Amino acid sequence: MRLLFLVFAFFISLAHAEEFLDPAVAFKPSVRALDGQTIEVSYEIAKGYYLYRDKFRFTVDGETTTLGTPTFPKGKEHNDENFGKVEVYYKTVAIRVPVERSSSGLLPLKLNVTSQGCADAGVCYPPQTQPLSVELPDPASAPAAAPAAAEGDESGQIASTLKHAGFWANLAFFFLAGLGLSLTPCVFPMIPILSGIIAGQGHKSSHARGFVLSLAYVLGMAVTYAAAGVAAGMTGTLISSALQNSWVLGSFALVFVVLSFSMFGFYELQLPTSLQSKLSEESGHLQGGRGIGVFLMGALSALIVGPCVAAPLAGALLYIGQTGDAVLGGTALFVMALGMGAPLIAVGIAGGSLLPKTGAWMEGVKKAFGVLLLATAVWLVSPVMPPVASMLAWAVLLIIPAIYLHALDPLPPHAKGWSRFWKGIGIVMLLTGAALLIGALSGSRNPLQPLAGLRGQAMAAEEKRLPFERVASLQALEEKIKAAGQPVMLDFYADWCVSCKEMEQFTFTDPAVQAKLAGFKLLQADVTANNADDKALLARFGLFGPPGIIFFDAKGQEIKAVRIVGFQDAAQFLKSVQQVAG
Repeated sequence: MRLLFLVFAFFISLAHAEEFLDPAVAFKPSVRALDGQTIEVSYEIAKGYYLYRDKFRFTVDGETTTLGTPTFPKGKEHNDENFGKVEVYYKTVAIRVPVERSSSGLLPLKLNVTSQGCADAGVCYPPQTQPLSVELPDPASAPAAAPAAAEGDESGQIASTLKHAGFWANLAFFFLAGLGLSLTPCVFPMIPILSGIIAGQGHKSSHARGFVLSLAYVLGMAVTYAAAGVAAGMTGTLISSALQNSWVLGSFALVFVVLSFSMFGFYELQLPTSLQSKLSEESGHLQGGRGIGVFLMGALSALIVGPCVAAPLAGALLYIGQTGDAVLGGTALFVMALGMGAPLIAVGIAGGSLLPKTGAWMEGVKKAFGVLLLATAVWLVSPVMPPVASMLAWAVLLIIPAIYLHALDPLPPHAKGWSRFWKGIGIVMLLTGAALLIGALSGSRNPLQPLAGLRGQAMAAEEKRLPFERVASLQALEEKIKAAGQPVMLDFYADWCVSCKEMEQFTFTDPAVQAKLAGFKLLQADVTANNADDKALLARFGLFGPPGIIFFDAKGQEIKAVRIVGFQDAAQFLKSVQQVAG
């Protein structure tokens, strides 16, 4: 009986042992060369197993090469029975290792990788060392490796989310991100464009027509975002940034001016009578012709009006650039644009039902949309025009409509509530426009504080600016970082970047921020021209456009855990810098 029990226990122990995988099966390493001086070691980790972050070791055979400091992605915190709280990796991990070589040409590399992991069920393996081989290409001919996603910044985290989350979870996340972006300046200028299109329909406006036109507009925007995003990810640049120059923006603004003047009744935009007759005949067979024009307007608006590089867009582009998964990245951008367009569809439906169908009120609504279209034109060209010209344009755009709202006319004694309301709006517009006009003529260049110059603050504002040194190329950047001998902050800026100017105006002028940055060498890359050097600087750090801020330690090494993409206010920026300064 005792013998039978021992035999039974023996077979039970064998069955239990078979539940745990051989470490070579549980942790499968592989290596590839990213360029002539960088390799990437990846592990496929079986379900229910994990690897310790601090147990990785890398050595190389031979004397012609040495390995630099590996770059690890962020892992998950795990409460380990043996080591306490540690950082571990599940499913997959990719580690980038720089290689310092003393010779050029094709170089075979024999690598020894050491790792240690455990099973969730409670079994831990001793350190495992496995040999791997890879050939490094000639650094002179090999393309530079795409920078690893900085897991500490928001865009890097989003790129990681795309990589590890499920397909449908990704789409839900990006739709919600698009809804968030719909509240930013990237989308707001599209509202008067779409509203003006619907207002131009006059008595033809309806719930159904408003929905169809707004849907066509949003689909055009979404298709453009997806196509531009995929192209940007595959080529390493943002297409819309190439369109941010005075000629393109000026031309597009001129289109809005022409459309707005038609709203004011100066002329009617219509085809010749003979061509109208032919199209009228064809329209009985094809009702979607007008929708195609609105679709194209949405596509153009996405490229010209919405060049913002917010974290969701940057994260998707970063993921596409690293993995080449254009299907998932493009789909994510398409869904994000649908989220951005959801409020526009709501505006279209409401516009179709709320706009008056006939009478003087319809003319008033059309003129209001004409003013909004002019405002959009000024907003478009403001980043590439002198600040004084921008302030004068806003002043004129506020003062003239204020006069039409009877800001200077006396109201009759028994005026109704709405008349008094609109007169009040007109007075506010008149005073604001006058402040902008006086401020511009007195030397102020800040539209948010137009009268600061009258209080003697214009020079003080200039003194509050951070003392950035401009860098125009990768070589100049590397030289300045190498010679700095102190932590470095690199800021990517462009004249057409609204968020960059917000950072400059509201964040970099904060006394606490300036005090915190006192120990940093401040460098700035102006990528307004979007030339070859600008693109190389952006590609070096995996950025697709400004604003972006990169930090380096006193030894000149990038601090990958802290990276800023998009606007941050002073309080949020201070928290980011605190991580760098310790």
